[in-house]
Amino acid sequence: MCTVLRSLCSDGVSCSRLAPPGFCFSSQADDGSRMLRFCPVLLVLMLPACGASVVIQRDAQFDVTYDDTVTSDNQTIYSYNHTVSRNKTEGVRVSVELLSESAQSPVLFVVRQKQAVLSFQVPLILRGLYQRKYQYTQVGRTLCQPPTKALAETQFFYVDVSTLSSAGVHYQLRVSRVDSFTLVMTLCVCVCVCVQFFKYMFPDGVDTVIVKVNSQKNFPCSVMSIQDIQCPVYDLDNNVAFIGMYQTMPPTAAITVQRKDFPSNSFYVVVVVKTEDEACGGPLRFYPLLPDQLLDPGNRSKTLDVIVSPAINSEVYVMGMLFCLGIFLSFYLLTFLVACVENKRMNRKREGLLNADTSPAETGNRTHTLSPYEYGSFADNGSTLSSEAVTDSLASTDGNYGYMDRSLESVARSRQESLSSVEEDDYDTLVDIDSDKNIVHLSFTECVCVLYLQNIATIAVFYALPVIQLVITYQTVVNVTGNQDICYYNFLCAHPLGALSSFNNILSNLGYVLLGLLFLLIVLQRDILHNRALERNESTALECGIPKHFGLYYAMGTALMMEGLLSACYHVCPNYTNFQFDTSFMYMIAGLCMLKLYQKRHPDINASAYSAYACLAAVIFFSVLGVVFGKGNTAFWIVFSVIHILATLLLSTQLYYMGRWRLDSGILRRMLNVIYTDCIRQCSGPMYIDRMVLLVMGNIVNWSLAAYGLIKRPNDFASYLLAIAICNLLLYFAFYIIMKLRSGERIQCLALVCILFTAVVWGFALFFFFQGLSTWQKTPAESREHNRECILLSFFDDHDIWHFLSSIAMFGSFLVLLTMDDDLDTVQRDKIYVF
Repeated sequence: MCTVLRSLCSDGVSCSRLAPPGFCFSSQADDGSRMLRFCPVLLVLMLPACGASVVIQRDAQFDVTYDDTVTSDNQTIYSYNHTVSRNKTEGVRVSVELLSESAQSPVLFVVRQKQAVLSFQVPLILRGLYQRKYQYTQVGRTLCQPPTKALAETQFFYVDVSTLSSAGVHYQLRVSRVDSFTLVMTLCVCVCVCVQFFKYMFPDGVDTVIVKVNSQKNFPCSVMSIQDIQCPVYDLDNNVAFIGMYQTMPPTAAITVQRKDFPSNSFYVVVVVKTEDEACGGPLRFYPLLPDQLLDPGNRSKTLDVIVSPAINSEVYVMGMLFCLGIFLSFYLLTFLVACVENKRMNRKREGLLNADTSPAETGNRTHTLSPYEYGSFADNGSTLSSEAVTDSLASTDGNYGYMDRSLESVARSRQESLSSVEEDDYDTLVDIDSDKNIVHLSFTECVCVLYLQNIATIAVFYALPVIQLVITYQTVVNVTGNQDICYYNFLCAHPLGALSSFNNILSNLGYVLLGLLFLLIVLQRDILHNRALERNESTALECGIPKHFGLYYAMGTALMMEGLLSACYHVCPNYTNFQFDTSFMYMIAGLCMLKLYQKRHPDINASAYSAYACLAAVIFFSVLGVVFGKGNTAFWIVFSVIHILATLLLSTQLYYMGRWRLDSGILRRMLNVIYTDCIRQCSGPMYIDRMVLLVMGNIVNWSLAAYGLIKRPNDFASYLLAIAICNLLLYFAFYIIMKLRSGERIQCLALVCILFTAVVWGFALFFFFQGLSTWQKTPAESREHNRECILLSFFDDHDIWHFLSSIAMFGSFLVLLTMDDDLDTVQRDKIYVF
């Protein structure tokens, strides 16, 4: 054991020499007396050796740079004192620079305070990705300031400098006070930092604040952390994520802080510049040739603006919720008023039909002239409706329908001229489904449609429960670890409520649920009225209009409600792993709408619920594969493009031949036979021209989308897949509207208003959608570059408005599908075209 006799030299420097073993003498500044104390063995073992060693202690001043040299034979202690106030916190920063270029051993700096000890070595070695090592010869650390109960107190702290290097190591030491260490509400603090932290205290009446850090440049990448008032402060790249909340930032970052999370009513704002820029989307350095080679990090400093601003209060929360409820409940009121007006109109119309001399069924056997209120009817030329011609053509065309759509040349002719030169038997009408198609009948079709609702309800339950459990786990991990890089929020407009980090993004999805429920009520009301008409044996319900199958409508409304629920789940913690939750029922909505459009004119050959949902499941499966494996994977895109094109061809064949074809071993022989017969032996045009035009356009669009995906390989595969579904739906909808108008049918006022209103709302909705407030295709830090302030009621951002408008637009789109054929409710089914 070694003992040290410490004596005070005349120049104020404390000199220490070896004393005889056994005892240690030290001077005590508090009472001016000497006392004998025992030196523990562990403290002695920390000395280089029991040989000669000198400890030099000097009184030091703030804002003075000390140039000195340290070796293994001497140790220097710098003594500082400053006044600590209970009502004012003063920041102290220790800056060290190593001037010796090739030091054999690092220099250890130990800062001893009253209630804390901070130690670090210079050069400071920090690790990056793939075990890269970066050497810092300039280090600056801000001291943790312990609280004091006294009104004012003078405290001492010491900076010990030591090394094991036998050669002298030259260094510079400077201790300075930090300007604006305590942040003030709404006051911007501009600093140039490598490592720095500030203190903030909640003022009275403020429970939530937003801490924003901005910079003019993206790099070097940095981290902002919010930590409780405790020592030590974790302010290095390798430990800043240990406690508190943190997020990486290139030029900007924002964290919402609540008073309830900090019992001391104050917290530290820590800003640390990272050793590498990869987390902010920057490049990585080349891997060193030698495994232990130290890399020079270069100038890793950044100029930042730090500002703390108050967050919204409870009144804004209440206003936001009332606004959201008010908008969508107004649709309930508007629907009620429209239903009352329509009910009165239908009652007057029903009374007029009852007072008529003949029923619609009787007038169908007479000479029938065109009337502004009877659409899809034929001018009687002496022929009666018959399915024999269709049956004969079926036998002679190997499974084709024998329907002959009108050529495109008839577009230029008037409706009267067109009908006067064409026989009734040349057209398909809805009455044919019961006579000559030999498929399913309407009663069974209605049962099939009900399966759509039952199956989607089952899918919704089994899909939603694990999703809810998963996003709750995500939110719990974020709250416990403080890692805000997990979720891609718009942090400049993320308002927490309870355990939820961004309540406003969840609340804005309420429209999907409420409007989906409203659509179900509208469909239920129509279903009840139709069933009552059937019970009364009304001829208009039995013989007129498009067959009423409400199962798909119920499924569409349920899908809209589930889209709202799953979109809310996605926005609990939005990231690339759960983006499929936000899009799964979008695929279903697009598929169900397309099926409903097809079912309107082909109620007998619509796809079964099982096959339809199986196809949608395959789409979702590919969506998951694309998110996981599609980014930059050429092989995946080749396989997907081939499948996309083949599916397009198969669906085109299915639509053109109306299901009258078989995919079996003889398909190639039949294809060659058709090519030889129609293209080589004699050149004949397509039998169904209108249908062929639609399918050609559809194939052009789909092949173009497949080529775009194969060439560009977009990172957001889920949105790309959704774009394919929407494009095909819009194309088929446009075809339906054109064919409906070509057939002499009209669009009633209510349906026309819904179409125009929905188109306008979709336009505004897409504008807000493409604002792109965050994107999980990039790193979390890069995503924050797109963050923006709230634009509505200081509560909702652009994406929330997209939720509002898109839910309204989807509701309007459903109403269009529901009402677009209301003009045919008094037209006999044998007068309604199939296209």
